[in-house]
Formats: sequence, structure tokens, C-alpha cells
Amino acid sequence: MRHTRSDDIRYMRRALALAERGRGRTSPNPVVGAVVVRDGKVVGEGWHRALGEAHAETVALAAAGARARGATMFVTLEPCAHTGRTPPCVDALIAARIRRCVVAVRDPHRIVDGRGLRRLRAAGMQVEVGTCADEARESLGGYWLVHTRGLPRVTLKLAASLDGRVAPVNGFTTRGAGRWLTGATARRSVHHMRAHSDAVVIGSGTAKADDPRLTARGVRAARQPLRVVCDTRLSLPLTLKLFRAPLAHGTVVACGPRASRAAEARLVARGVTVWRLPAPGGAVSPGALLRRLARAGRYEVLLEGGAALASSWLAAGVVDRLALFTAPAVLGDAALPWAPALRVPRHGTLLEHRRVGEDLWTLVRLGA
Repeated sequence: MRHTRSDDIRYMRRALALAERGRGRTSPNPVVGAVVVRDGKVVGEGWHRALGEAHAETVALAAAGARARGATMFVTLEPCAHTGRTPPCVDALIAARIRRCVVAVRDPHRIVDGRGLRRLRAAGMQVEVGTCADEARESLGGYWLVHTRGLPRVTLKLAASLDGRVAPVNGFTTRGAGRWLTGATARRSVHHMRAHSDAVVIGSGTAKADDPRLTARGVRAARQPLRVVCDTRLSLPLTLKLFRAPLAHGTVVACGPRASRAAEARLVARGVTVWRLPAPGGAVSPGALLRRLARAGRYEVLLEGGAALASSWLAAGVVDRLALFTAPAVLGDAALPWAPALRVPRHGTLLEHRRVGEDLWTLVRLGA
């Protein structure tokens, strides 16, 4: 049956939608989706559900069964040709007698990087690469960036007023007396963002002022992110929730090389991990921290602030996306702007913009 370009795009976008179902559960593996099509009908679908489980291609082939013979496989990432936690996916495609394989992007990981494509072509399979490539790279996110530039993907999350202010005046918010600027729906969305992230990073100012838990709550089957606090001098009090059971295990404090050894020992005794990193200018280096997170297999990083940390990471050029919740309010000059010290302009591409309860949600991919 003749395939048109529009058919290929439609099936690949279905594979991309399936890939998202594994978001937050596969790292350091990528999210991947696959669709098997025969005679213009979908006969099998799959996605990588979690680290250590079957890959998307083998799940889709199992669903298709004998109908996979002579069919077309649409997959969001090059099938692997090596044995890791699971057998090579290329062997499964060849054994199933797939006739044509449409791949969104080549896998940049050094142990794959074209090997899977070459194996499939050597077996006589028709292989095409590039359908929905930009969308696939966005979906792969941190996995793609770690294996192409050596750094995770950083998403800066902010909640701000219409005039770009993040700190309420004297505890007053748009919802009345309390700590919240945005509404309940927006706050629930933040928990989903945490569940889809490998690490959540805050500064010492936010840790001290808000005493957050940084956990994903109310999200079904959520895998909790690594909680990271930047505290150059290890000056934060041990009374913080992050430094007490059960949150201490799974919390990292990133400090400078001259931080107190005694303070480090007290944190470690509670189960907190301490990373000593370069701190030029008196602040933990964003690049050094991100490289350490990449080595730990944490490819999707959610930066939750506050304003000083947001400004410094934006100025360092390491923020890839801005996720902004905007409340329908004007707080005025007495409130703190979300990027008070930013001197370098950043331009971006709008990825998403929609209403979230009483607030607006905007997702922007930032350029250089």
C-alpha cells in the first residue's frame, strides 16, 4: 500500500503521543513510542513504560503479532542494536519481518548513533529518518541534550503576576491572605511537572523562606525527583523538612569547595548527600551542577527558583525552557520581579499557551 507524507506524519505523531505516557519513569532511558501499521491500519502500539521494562518497539510488535510481517514500524527514536537491560530492538524488528521502518531521529547516544539504522538496512529493510524530527527532539528533551552537549535540559518554572512580580507583598496574594500567587489548578500542574522531572533545584533563599518538600504529590504512580538545594556555605538550618526523615534520603545539597566540613558531616549523618562544586563569585556554578546531575542520570531538571537563582541561571545561558504561570493580578513595584538582575536578553519560541484554572500557562523554548 502506498504511503503518503501526511500518513507518515500522522502515525509518527501518534507514536510521539504514546511516548509521553512514559514521561518521568524511564530516565536515564529516553521516552519512546512506536506504532505498527499494515495496509493502512494500526495493528500494534507501544511505549517504553519504565526503566528496565520492554522498549516501545518490542511492545508494539508483541501487540501486532503475525500482522507485523510486511508492515511499517513508526518509532520516535532509532532502534537500539546493543544488549542493555533488554535485548536489541533491531533483532526484534528483523525477526518480525518488518518491511519499512520510519524513524523520527537518530539516537545520539555513542553506543547507538547509527548502528541500529545500519543493521536494519543490512537486513534489507527500507529505513527512513527525519519524520517529525523537531517534535521528537523536543520530546526526547534532556536525553537528547545530554548526549549532544553534555548537559541536561533545564526548565525554569515561575509563578508571576501580570506585571512580572513573584513575591507577594506582606503575605498578601491574589487569593487573599496566604502564600499562594496562583490557584489550585496551577499548583496541581506543578506537581505533575515534578513527577516528570529527574531533579528539582532551588536556592538557599527559597529553602529558608518556604521550607518546601519539593515532592510530587497527588500524581498517580509518581516517581519522586531528586531534590537539590544550592547552599554555597552550608548555612541552612537542619530543621528544614528536606533535611529530616523521610526526605533527607533523596536530597542533595550543592555547596562550594570552602563550605564547612562540620556542617557537611551533620547533613550526611541525616542521610543528605553533599556535592562540593566550584563556586566562582560566591555561588555554586550552574554548569558544574548540571554536569554532576548528568553523570547521575538526571536529564530533566526543573528549576523552581527563586528570583536570584532564576536570574543567575538565565544569565549563565543554561536555561532551555521557561514555564510561566501568570496570575490575573498586578502586584506593583513593592513586589519582587522574577528576574531582577538579568542583564542579558533571551529570545525564544512559544511551545504552548493555555488557561490553567484561573491562571495562564506559557511554555517557551529559549534560544541563545
